Amino acid sequence: MPARTVASRPKRPLHWSRIGVHGFLIAMSALWLFPLGWAVYTSLRPYSDTQLNGYVSLPGVLNFDNFVNAWIRAELPHFYLNTLLVTVPSVILVLFVASMVAFGLTRFSVRFNVAMLMLFTAGNLLPPQVIIVPLFRLYLLLKGVPQPLSDNNLLYDQYIGVILIHVVFQTGFCVFVLSNYMRTISNELTEAALVDGAGVWTIYRRIILPLCRPALAALATLQFTFIYNDFFWALMLMKTGARRPITSALNNLQGLFFSNNNLLAAGSLLVAIPTIIVFIALQKHFVRGLSLGSTKG
Repeated sequence: MPARTVASRPKRPLHWSRIGVHGFLIAMSALWLFPLGWAVYTSLRPYSDTQLNGYVSLPGVLNFDNFVNAWIRAELPHFYLNTLLVTVPSVILVLFVASMVAFGLTRFSVRFNVAMLMLFTAGNLLPPQVIIVPLFRLYLLLKGVPQPLSDNNLLYDQYIGVILIHVVFQTGFCVFVLSNYMRTISNELTEAALVDGAGVWTIYRRIILPLCRPALAALATLQFTFIYNDFFWALMLMKTGARRPITSALNNLQGLFFSNNNLLAAGSLLVAIPTIIVFIALQKHFVRGLSLGSTKG
């Protein structure tokens, strides 16, 4: 038998439009990565080198002294733990509450389900600065059980207070995303489960949640980044500096009359490491979660 020859695919002609698109994408990528590259470059230079030659100059020496100094002076291990105590429970509670609300709005016919969805979505449009004064007063008024040597605040200067405010502000966005994603799941699955005698909790836990795993992973990545990088709520609702999250630790690297920008750049890169790790770990699920809910069916 004569050997089959594989027909070579014809090459697409090179148009100026393709060259322009690729050039634009390359330029935007370089522009986006420039601040990160500049931060890495600055963090590797001693302050004495930049003071002598300026920041826009070739380095005389590169080392990791700024990273070591930032790790020690900012007490980063302690603030990493503070941040995890706020971020991890917040992400879990946000996804749990949002998934239950989205399940109820999409799987069951409720008279005001569209209005409720709009109400949850409208919460994302409210700037946090608008409610900080009444919320701050509310936190001060709520008192816990009196304890010796304590101001017995129930929410103010407590991790639970910061966690609750993150849950309140982030649930609306997650409900909006999950409800759109759950609408792509066939209602026949729910109807078949009801015919087989499954309860609402069983349908939610064993059928809907496993199908929403990509969307939950994508939201977990986004929510971890949002809550981890929060500075406003931690600054306003936590008065004890040693209990604040890691974004506040960068303030420990700034002096009253002088700031070492090289040291701040190194500290900022160290602070960003956990979010990079989470994104790398959930990258595949993150991309699937963004693409699977884009079309219905």
